[in-house]
Amino acid sequence: MREGITVEVSATDRNRLEAIAADPNSRQKHAWRARIVLATADGLGTLAIARRTGKSKPCVWRWQERFMREGVPGLLRDGTRRPGKAPLPAATVDRVVELTLKEPPGEATHWTGRTMAKVVGVSLRSVQRIWRAHRLAPHRVRTFKLSRDPAFVPKLRDVVGLYLHPPAHAIVLSVDEKSQIQALERTQPGLPPKEGRPATATHDYERHGTTTLFAALNVLDGTVLGRCMQRHRHQEFLRFLNTVEAAVPAGKLVHAILDNYGTHKHPKVLAWLGRHPRWTFHFTPTSCSWLNAVETFFAKLSRRRLKHGSFHSLVALQEAINRFIAEHNRNPRPFVWTADPDAIVEKVRRGYHALASMERQAG
Repeated sequence: MREGITVEVSATDRNRLEAIAADPNSRQKHAWRARIVLATADGLGTLAIARRTGKSKPCVWRWQERFMREGVPGLLRDGTRRPGKAPLPAATVDRVVELTLKEPPGEATHWTGRTMAKVVGVSLRSVQRIWRAHRLAPHRVRTFKLSRDPAFVPKLRDVVGLYLHPPAHAIVLSVDEKSQIQALERTQPGLPPKEGRPATATHDYERHGTTTLFAALNVLDGTVLGRCMQRHRHQEFLRFLNTVEAAVPAGKLVHAILDNYGTHKHPKVLAWLGRHPRWTFHFTPTSCSWLNAVETFFAKLSRRRLKHGSFHSLVALQEAINRFIAEHNRNPRPFVWTADPDAIVEKVRRGYHALASMERQAG
């Protein structure tokens, strides 16, 4: 033991120290401090105490001296630390929020954390905390498109009505085409993912042509009928309609939901529709492709099969798409519409009002 250190432990203090050391609910730092003092009272030297408790010699000496001066309460008290930085003034926080909602200086299109920190005179981390607390993300932009279709409301209710209350003895099909699907082949093979590293892929590729996928999603059971074609003119659309016509059981009415692409309204397509009276076309409002249910399948196809795929030929791409459709049809799930049409109409009206207000301010 270091000179000048004399530890005397009374019976009361020993009982208390032993209780602290044995209690599983005690803080670990209190438990090992108590063990240091108990070992000192038992006559162990500094090295033996350090080995038993796993602490350094200066640490052992520090808590021996603390017990000599303050007793057991001294072991349970931590020394005071220097206070942290004072929080930012409310005026500074308000200024960061106010500037974020305005145009940035210079030719920049949006605020960055470093630009804001330089203008306001605070740290980058402070700006990030303020933005997080106020749910501000100036680097992000959410795209939108308000339909200008004068018949927006009736078309919306017509399509949503088919999703929510499909007619009896009828099939509801969501029909569309996904054009310009590229057969891209990476110039070098990538590495698979492993712990701490994502999969890799070369940034360059060879392009082996494009294909167009015509697809019809059966809203009632979730199955998809698809066919890849070279182009997406009305001729290809008519061939696809004949394919669907042959696949739909006889005696079933067919309600097809389509967008406003010119191919869907071509005179020859309308003539085909007149020759097939069991078919009825329902068009979504202008600029409302999100209302077409088959878009969810296209998104799934892009996300799970096309985005990270590498195809050495156009035929390989088409075969991959056909396999994906077949796999999807082995375990299909009915399409379920959950959005309230009244809420959609109200949101669109608010969008019109906001645009009109911005136009008045700009004028």
